[in-house]
Amino acid sequence: MTRAEGDPRPAGRRAVQGLLTPHPFGERLPGPYAEDDFAQRFVSAFDEVLAPVFSVLDCLDAYWDPRLAPEDFLGWLAGWVAADVGERQSLAERREAVAGAVRAHRLRGTARGLAEQVGAVLGLPAEVAESGAAAWSATPGGELPGEPEPALRLRIRTADPAAVPARALAALIDANRPAHVPCTVDVQATDEVDEPGTDRGRTEDGSSADV
Repeated sequence: MTRAEGDPRPAGRRAVQGLLTPHPFGERLPGPYAEDDFAQRFVSAFDEVLAPVFSVLDCLDAYWDPRLAPEDFLGWLAGWVAADVGERQSLAERREAVAGAVRAHRLRGTARGLAEQVGAVLGLPAEVAESGAAAWSATPGGELPGEPEPALRLRIRTADPAAVPARALAALIDANRPAHVPCTVDVQATDEVDEPGTDRGRTEDGSSADV
């Protein structure tokens, strides 16, 4: 792994100064060239180019481990497992998101899964209430639990509500809620007190709405 000085891009697999190859070209030349200094120096250029390739192949198993993979390869892994990663996440947080993608998919579409994704990707503490419910009764014809109309209510309490990325939040909600269930978002300042009977906030498009 190397990065040119001043290059803002992540390090990649390029020529690495001084990296040795386990299979030098010079050792495979015919006898007449084996002791030819010019021929050895000429083919050594190929060794310098191919040495990083051999290095990658020798460490290939590490590329499939999100906790060990190079930073520029981590994005590929995230795409392969459909992991939700965001620009606000640190490298360590992105690694954990990719490693936990299977577990996150098991929770996708649930209130718990949505709250965890908002917290993991955007770093925002979220509370999610849903209209659905489950109950049992020994008496037939009992009242059904939950509410008749499907709905999700997501509440975020933060010191700076204006700093909440509305578009990123809306996209994350759409990717993690059931398609047929509408979601209302309420963003409140941490020192804000709810008025009795009122839950006023912003929906996923950033507008104000009563739930």
